[in-house]
Amino acid sequence: MTTLLPKYRFKQRQLALLVSLAFYAGSLWADTAATSINIPAQSLDTALQQLAQQSGVQILFVSDLVKGQQSLKLQGQLTLEQASQRLLQHTNLQLKPLGEGRYSIIKISSDDSRPVTPMPKLVSGAKGESATSLPLISLQAQQAGTTDGTNSYTTRSMSTATKMNLSMRETPQAVTVITSQRIQDQNLATVNDVVQAAPGLTFRRFGPERASFYARGMYVDNLMFDGLPVSLDSSNLSQDLLATDMAIYDRVEIVRGATGLVQGAGNPSAAINLVRKRPTDVPQVSIDLSAGSWDRYRAELDASGPLSKDGSLRGRTVIAAQDYESYKRGESSNGQTYYGILEKDLNASTTLTLSALHQESRLHGNGFTGLPVARDGSDLGLPRSTSYANDWEHWNKTTTSAFVGLNHLFDNDWRMHISAYYAQADVDMLGHYLSYSFNTGNYTQLGARNSHQEKQSSVDLYANGPFELLGRNHELVLGASYRNIDFDGNSRQGVVLNSNLNLYNFDSSAVANPNIPLRDWMDAKISQQSVYATTRLNLADRLKLILGGRLDWFDYKDTVNTYPNFASNTPSVSTHNRYNVSHQLTKYAGLVYDLNNQHSIYVSYTDIFKPQNYLDASSKLLDPVTGKNYEMGIKGEYFEGALNASAAVFRMDQENRAFRSTDQTQCAGYPTVICYSAAGEVRSEGAEFEIQGAVTPNWQVGAGYTIAIARYRKDATASNVGALFDTDTPRHLFKLSTMYRLPGELQHWRIGGSVYRQGPIYNKGTASGVPFYISQSAYTVADLILGWQATPKLDLRLNVNNLFDKKYYNALSGSVGFPSNVYGEPRNVTLSAKYNF
Repeated sequence: MTTLLPKYRFKQRQLALLVSLAFYAGSLWADTAATSINIPAQSLDTALQQLAQQSGVQILFVSDLVKGQQSLKLQGQLTLEQASQRLLQHTNLQLKPLGEGRYSIIKISSDDSRPVTPMPKLVSGAKGESATSLPLISLQAQQAGTTDGTNSYTTRSMSTATKMNLSMRETPQAVTVITSQRIQDQNLATVNDVVQAAPGLTFRRFGPERASFYARGMYVDNLMFDGLPVSLDSSNLSQDLLATDMAIYDRVEIVRGATGLVQGAGNPSAAINLVRKRPTDVPQVSIDLSAGSWDRYRAELDASGPLSKDGSLRGRTVIAAQDYESYKRGESSNGQTYYGILEKDLNASTTLTLSALHQESRLHGNGFTGLPVARDGSDLGLPRSTSYANDWEHWNKTTTSAFVGLNHLFDNDWRMHISAYYAQADVDMLGHYLSYSFNTGNYTQLGARNSHQEKQSSVDLYANGPFELLGRNHELVLGASYRNIDFDGNSRQGVVLNSNLNLYNFDSSAVANPNIPLRDWMDAKISQQSVYATTRLNLADRLKLILGGRLDWFDYKDTVNTYPNFASNTPSVSTHNRYNVSHQLTKYAGLVYDLNNQHSIYVSYTDIFKPQNYLDASSKLLDPVTGKNYEMGIKGEYFEGALNASAAVFRMDQENRAFRSTDQTQCAGYPTVICYSAAGEVRSEGAEFEIQGAVTPNWQVGAGYTIAIARYRKDATASNVGALFDTDTPRHLFKLSTMYRLPGELQHWRIGGSVYRQGPIYNKGTASGVPFYISQSAYTVADLILGWQATPKLDLRLNVNNLFDKKYYNALSGSVGFPSNVYGEPRNVTLSAKYNF
């Protein structure tokens, strides 16, 4: 049942705590003398509106006074008087106080310097029927790339590609930023939602709960947190933990293509870097409450500001809690997120950062796999509410992480940065999965229990700064890093719950909890050490060359225990695997030429490696799989960086893929050991077009179109050569997000939305002699956003997702025997209220 009436589902203490904390923090930090101001060069009327927003005041002015005038860029810790003087310094206007936080813009007579006060025709920030209330937004002190409080769909700089703070135009790869404003507008609650919205990325499910990401036809096997990579494919746990709550992140920086320079081992797909919110120099407190379809409720508290009189100690805390029902029968979830961060200026040049995160998610009534298909793979037309989960099924996740960073600026403008990250993740799952028998035509429901723990740690030390060579200034980065993964997996599967499942008449209470005992399944340890260097050479005023290299030492070992079946008490069979890679060299090169002040063209080469556990005919370990990305494009930067656009073409090769040798009699371990050669290859080719930022001061846009076609060029299966590499990853993607603030007296209203369109996907094959074809045709999903700034402090937003209630599958089964079709969500509505204290 769809409802927007908030049925009180949160625990009373939980919601009361959020509200009381917000009011208490708001009362503590209500008044400040100076505010962190960041206003880009733009039209003067828009600059004055943003000054009112960022200073927390009301400014009245007549539109004719400022019509056609431009303002310069304004940034820094400024009082309202200082900020207004700089904005109006080249005009005959000045700011006049009216009392009670209200000001007006008046004209100074050119002959006798007396104020001239015109009769207002358009009032901004005044009270009364003709008034338009400007939003009150406290803006944090701007660090490199920070998007919180900028109201923008783009950023001025990012460092994910090279560890240098470069603008998008200066970065010789396809890059995207999903900003804080965009996260808020589209109600992107998790990193899964961000990937679904980001151009060039594909979000795919493996069953209802597990997620996987793809870019340019390849699997994304690393996430980054503040530039430190965390592996996603080292175990069966990491992919369970991708539903990271976005409440604690300022933005997500995305670099598409091979990214081995910053990540080390992985696939040539993309780097997804989640950048945490940082403490602000000025106090700001907000609380965000939402209620939506299927009795979904959520609350967020975000409080930040100085904790000492001199501002050298700053802190921020984010608390989020949600309680969700579902469109699927019997499914529900709830969870909490707690985040805290402290920054301490040890002296004028050194800053210490400490942060911690604890996140819990408890899911009830959710199976391990998705919905079944017919014997030939065709759609059964099951309702979207269909679920075969039993009453006792659950999927609980807990993540705890800590981060420490030390940043020091030397007198010669060099900077040294050391950071360390530790995370422990736990999953406890008890559920079902389905299996189809071609002999009987029946679906069997089986039970599974998993309890896994994974610990990941990462340390990174680097220094960067300028140097002079041949009369020109250049930049250099030198660094070293270490990563470690420790996985402990316990699992047991195969208990038969129902040998003849009735797909159209399911009783979730018919089968009792089987209380499946656990067995030790897999233990794995992975470590990686790296040293790297990057330099940006200023070859000419308009020509820049970026060169980089990275050396990696990679070590993997595991123990896997297999058991005959669920009922048997036969001892396990243990297998041990170990392989390593020494001094693997990863290369980076990019050339950027400025056509003029707005446009650049670039070419780049990047690569990455991925170790593999296969032996050649001499029983030697195969070389790692290597991914190589060739790219060229053009980028544009407009309105002082407020709008970025790009177009690129790329070719990506993944080589040295294991290729089963044709003549196995030549293998050293014949006939007991299979040998391989490093001869397989997949090539992905395509083009990307993207625009992100402000088309006009009131119109923000993020849009992208991607075509990426990956095919086998060499493979052990001859029929694969020339065929599509991954048929259930779309080759065509179009994504659009936009928000428009209405002009004039309607400026407190804004309207926007998003459009997602993907091409067709499918899986086909033959099982037990029966051919199957599982498919999802191309589809389009549209969302609608309506916002209203009710008061300077209160903002209301209505999100309508899947506006036209399109029925589609977000994920497809790989085969008939192991069904995992997952529907996309039906039309749903969320109403949100955000209050800034």
